[in-house]
Amino acid sequence: MLPYLREHFGNASSKNHPYGWKANEAVEASRGNVAHLLGASPKEILFTSGATEANNLALLGLFAQAPKGKNHLVTQATEHHAVLDSALELGKRGVEVTVLRPDAYGRVSPEQVKKALTERTLLVSIMAANNEVGTLSPLAEIGGLLQQAGVLFHTDAAQAVGKIPIDVERMGIDLLALSAHKFYGPKGVGALYVRSRKPQVKISPLQHGGGQEKGIRPGTLNVPGIVGLGEACRLARDELAAEASRLLALRERLHQGITSRLGGVKLNGHPEARLPGTLNLSFEGVDGAALLVSLPELAVSSGSACTTGSVEPSYVLKAMGVPDSLAVATIRFGLGRYTTEEEVDTAALRVAQVVEKMRDQLSAVEASA
Repeated sequence: MLPYLREHFGNASSKNHPYGWKANEAVEASRGNVAHLLGASPKEILFTSGATEANNLALLGLFAQAPKGKNHLVTQATEHHAVLDSALELGKRGVEVTVLRPDAYGRVSPEQVKKALTERTLLVSIMAANNEVGTLSPLAEIGGLLQQAGVLFHTDAAQAVGKIPIDVERMGIDLLALSAHKFYGPKGVGALYVRSRKPQVKISPLQHGGGQEKGIRPGTLNVPGIVGLGEACRLARDELAAEASRLLALRERLHQGITSRLGGVKLNGHPEARLPGTLNLSFEGVDGAALLVSLPELAVSSGSACTTGSVEPSYVLKAMGVPDSLAVATIRFGLGRYTTEEEVDTAALRVAQVVEKMRDQLSAVEASA
């Protein structure tokens, strides 16, 4: 990214001089890298400020172009707020919204989706991987049935892109949102995939201006950010298989390291169909907020980074049927490219020590009461 911050500072939309040509060349190379990672065509990639904007653009922009009689959206209760709040806004505009409840693993089945469809259904929006528990959705199965039904399929793939294989053709995906910072690109840049054929998906812009990105997402392009996104996609594609295997081993090492020292630990999310680097655990008999405060050396959270300031139990865990007593005693561990075995072992030991201490303190208080 540095040359595009220091030297090649042209506007990618300026077509009359070498500065603009250089910037545009970099943007189009990145567009190709994003498309390659998704199994898409470069012309189907629109650059945005991130997945939140991309999700808003997909849902609100699609229904703004909805054919007469197509006013029904199907989604699920564990979606990111970028989708849930967009669905809420569509509901205010007269769109009928069906929110499916997932199973205990945080998954909705293709059968649930099929039963929810009506002749008015325009779009189904199901995330690729949950941001709190890591559960993977059966995208290919859902995409296949929706193609047969003639219903469009959108997925918020912010958590999945760069971590697991995503192929928009094989999975029958028509709209897909991603964020660069979820796989080591810069913050503040992302993309929206919009299918261009079989069928051609049309969406309306949410903003109006200079006509950039086919007029769907106007505004001067963030060239350095887009360059960073493209390079992150290239690296992720090259390293995906090996990195997924390494992270899976680390995740299981962390899980085993904690449960071998502690009882009363519940895994949240699907035991197998889960992101390789996500581990969400509930600890009986402790307060999650107090546990976080007692682990200042660990960068862990109690839920989504967008909602961790809330004292309420995670809405994702509640939708999965996790009781409040466990939902508020939950920690999400995220493992990444630079996580080491030594760090995992240290984390397991520290969590066990702190949880044991908190449980002992609670027992002492109850005994004296």
